[in-house]
Order: sequence, then C-alpha cells, then structure tokens
Amino acid sequence: MTARSVPPFRADMVGSLLRPAALKEARAKRAAGEISAEELTAVEDREIAAVVAKQEAIGLKAVTDGEFRRSWWHYDFLWNLDGVTRVEVEQGIQFAGVQTKNEAPRVTGKIGFSGHPFLRHFRYLKEVSEKSGKGSVPKLTIPSPSMLHYRAGRKLINMGLYPDMEDFYADLGNAYGGAVQAFAGEGCRYLQLDDVSFAYLCDPEQRKMLADRGDDPEKQPHIYAGMINTAIKGRPSDMVISMHLCRGNFRSTFVASGGYEPIADLLFNEVNVDAYFMEWDTDRAGGFEPLRFLPKNKTVVLGLVTSKTGVLEKKDDIKRRIEEASRYAPLEQLCLSPQCGFASTEEGNTLAEEEQWAKLQMIVEISREVWG
Repeated sequence: MTARSVPPFRADMVGSLLRPAALKEARAKRAAGEISAEELTAVEDREIAAVVAKQEAIGLKAVTDGEFRRSWWHYDFLWNLDGVTRVEVEQGIQFAGVQTKNEAPRVTGKIGFSGHPFLRHFRYLKEVSEKSGKGSVPKLTIPSPSMLHYRAGRKLINMGLYPDMEDFYADLGNAYGGAVQAFAGEGCRYLQLDDVSFAYLCDPEQRKMLADRGDDPEKQPHIYAGMINTAIKGRPSDMVISMHLCRGNFRSTFVASGGYEPIADLLFNEVNVDAYFMEWDTDRAGGFEPLRFLPKNKTVVLGLVTSKTGVLEKKDDIKRRIEEASRYAPLEQLCLSPQCGFASTEEGNTLAEEEQWAKLQMIVEISREVWG
C-alpha cells in the first residue's frame, strides 16, 4: 500500500479547529468595538500561521486556517454572496438539547458571485503554507450550495424574487461556479464542500420536515447534486473537490441520525466530486455497507475518530474499523480523518486543544501504520 501524492491524504482533517484563547479574546474585543478590524486581522494572521505550523509539525499534508476568521462553518460564506443578507431570526438551529445563535442568511436579491472575502483568506493561507517550505497543501472549506436552501427552504427567500425555484437553483449553482473559478485562480487545488443535507436526508424525521414544508425528499437530493455539478464542472483538471457529510456538530451535539443507504448510490455516482469525508464515529451513522456503491475513481475518508469528545480512541479499534470498511471498498480508496471539524462554530466542541491535537496526531500515526 502506498501514500497518496494528491488530496485527500491518508491522514486528513475536515477543516475547523478549536479557536485559541487569544483569538477568542480579540474577536470579543472587536465585537465590543474595543479594537479595529485591522487589529483583529493581525491577531487572526498570527494565530493562523501558528496553527498551520502545528498541523505541519504533526505530519498533516493538507493544512487549513482552522476557519479562524469565521463564526460559522457556512453562514460567513453564504452571506457574502451577492443577493444574500445576514438577518436575525426568531430562533437558532435546534440541536440535541442546545440552540445556536439566532442569525441566518436571507435571499434579498438575485444570487450571484462578484468577489468574496474568502479569496483574501485563502491567499493568506497559501502564502503561509508556501513560506514554511514543508510542501503542505492549503485546503479551503466552504459550504455546499444546498446549505442556502436546506435549513429553511423558501422561508428565507424574499417573496417575488424567485417565483420558479428552478431559477433559484440555477442562479445558486452558477454563483458557486464563479466562486470555484475564483478560488482556482488564487491557486486553490484542494476545495471542500461541507454539506449536511445528504446525511440529514437519511433521517426519517428530516425527510418528514422537508415534506411538511412542501419539498419532495426524494427529488431534493437530485436537485442539490445538480447544483454541485454545475458549480464544479469548469474546475481545473488538477483541482480536487471533496465533500464532507455531517449530521450536525455544535458544542459536541448533533441533529440527525441514520445510515447512508438511502443516498449512497446517488451520492457516489451522481455527485461529481472526487472524494467524500464521511462520519462513522457512532452507531448513528450505520454500517459500511453503502461503500459498495463507491466507483473506482473516487476516495472516501473514513471519519472514525470523533471530534465531539476528548477521549482518545484506541488505535486497534480504529484499525479494526478500517478493516471492516475495506470489505466494501478497496483499502487503496480509503483514508482516515476525524468525523467532523472540532469547531463548526466559533464556540467549539467540548474538548481541550491538547486533546484535539492528540487525536490528529493519532490519525497520522495510524495512517502510516495502515498504509505505509
């Protein structure tokens, strides 16, 4: 078995990392008007450089900025698209026993892409990784286009803007196409689309929620696949696009349950991405049988190490689960990562930074022992 020279790597990570105390303090001061935007950026730059060095030091080949400039894994990207506005809503997203902040993106104009702060964010990450001389690959994470629709459907689209939802989906897919091209122009060759919709649609309660509001849970995943394919169809041939599937991650809680069986064939064979980061850290994700649909030219990164608690898994247990997965897809097409990011929102999951790094270090070690 061999190491991989292109992403995803045998040991990889989803994207977000716990925010250091200095960064949290600076963001709080900026929110209170005590420091300028430039002063906050200087702290972000310093902390991102440090966290990239840490990722390289433990042996990760792909590095992210930890999503240190964001408050959410998805909203910060969405409300910087043309036609999308940040608004307050009656209540936040309901997780198991806890709610998020009560803010969301609202579609207030025709959706488009004419530039984005994330371009500058990626530029800095790329500069840091190049300066280190370690040969690391800068990885950018953005939400999947379905994330502007799934949570609320038509509810957060201003009346009259899109009488025909087909026009909404077309504009959104094309806006994302502009974003993918812009990131490619900045030198991004490892882009990840973070998505909850496909995994949520494995949960009967989530399917009922969609049906109750007037969306068809059978048709919706095909619509989302179409938007993703529109977004990435013009990407450079050497640009790897991965997708992360999630069942919810906020302060170590979750939203949905259910194995991948209902969406596996569509996911692997209708969505034209190169790789999938998939959660398999608990029984809520079901078994590995859906991997039988994985085509020969794609890769699955097994999310077997939980980011929700600080308890360090046993290496032998993880290796045994990799072996189980390899019964349904060749070991050559598999990699290893945490099941999700460690801080999908700036609040972060309930574990310590040293526990986070211990898990990532273990993933690197296991990957070398399994794949060489």
